[in-house]
Amino acid sequence: MSNKSVGFIPLRKNSKGIPGKNKKKLLGRPLFTWVLTEAIFSKLDEVFVFTDDNDIIDYIAQNFAWSKKVKTLKRSQQNASDTSTTESAILEFCELIDTDFDIFCLLQATSPLTKRKDIDAALDKLENEKLDAVLSVVNTHRFIWSKDGKPLNYDFENRPRRQDFEGLLIENGAVYCTTKKALLASKNRLSGDIGVVEMNEDTLVEIDSETDWLVIEQLLISKSKSNKSNKRIDHLVLDVDGVFTDGRVTFNSEGEFSKVFDMRDGMGLEILRQHGVNIIVMTSENSTVVAQRMKKLKIEDIFLGIKDKYSLIEKLCAERKITPQEIAYIGDDINDLSNMLRAGWSLCPANATKPIKFHADIVLKNNSAEGAIREASEFIINYNLRFNDL
Repeated sequence: MSNKSVGFIPLRKNSKGIPGKNKKKLLGRPLFTWVLTEAIFSKLDEVFVFTDDNDIIDYIAQNFAWSKKVKTLKRSQQNASDTSTTESAILEFCELIDTDFDIFCLLQATSPLTKRKDIDAALDKLENEKLDAVLSVVNTHRFIWSKDGKPLNYDFENRPRRQDFEGLLIENGAVYCTTKKALLASKNRLSGDIGVVEMNEDTLVEIDSETDWLVIEQLLISKSKSNKSNKRIDHLVLDVDGVFTDGRVTFNSEGEFSKVFDMRDGMGLEILRQHGVNIIVMTSENSTVVAQRMKKLKIEDIFLGIKDKYSLIEKLCAERKITPQEIAYIGDDINDLSNMLRAGWSLCPANATKPIKFHADIVLKNNSAEGAIREASEFIINYNLRFNDL
């Protein structure tokens, strides 16, 4: 029987450096969802979010029910104060689940650049080398000095060139793995024989301040855009409000009454399907009107009430064996940004919000509900011609 590994993501409701930090939107997604999504697609058997924040618990219940890996546990107020240590939260967690694991993996939401390969590397090293603990580090080529003016990692009289300098390994606070035996004996995330796994140098930045937030945001944008490549577009993902519709909705005494759609958009999608492109619709709203419209358009891939579209698309990619580069995405507001950054092509209506227009690959000439989807459909058809067999 293989060892059972659990991921542990501790979150506090109150944070002083950045108020509401864990729920704050980073590229349109709550901060904690970045590492949670990577943990889901790692080798971990279960992933626990340990928090005193009911909003986060509700969010996970709504947006991550598709993953059997993800579980939430309520963190006590005693272990969620400004003076609480992560170790105290770990020990409380161990008691709550009765140490039902063989390998424990602490993941920090303040390190959103953590990838599943980093988690897997730590798990593999721990098991393959029979270690007690493993932590993630970054190799920095900075020269380190003490307060009394003494160099700690080089000889300043023989200053090495960067390419000849081995550098210094620095703990980046992202991933910590340990065996249950070592954890319970030491009551610490690290003990005994300890190994290290190196992560990208960019991951040295942890989010503790607004400045860190801005740095991480730009790193995520840059990394996402650099992964784009030219592939045939086989899937089109669309938001609804502000893409299919003009963003307005009318209400009556019973609730939502109507939205405005453009018939030309429906025809554009029908033609696009005839050219072999699958249509996927995702919206954060649970709208009967939208459901009826998509049924009329014969769109079967319709996902309602989805606030974290990024993780759902990740799930669809894994299940259907597709890559983000094969997807075109049409969005109009900040909650679409993370997906637009990683899609093969990102498009937005002419009346989209400024941040979306700034990052979109193509800003369409037409407004939403005024032919924007039809225009996007024609672009995709023409673009895909270059992949036809000659």
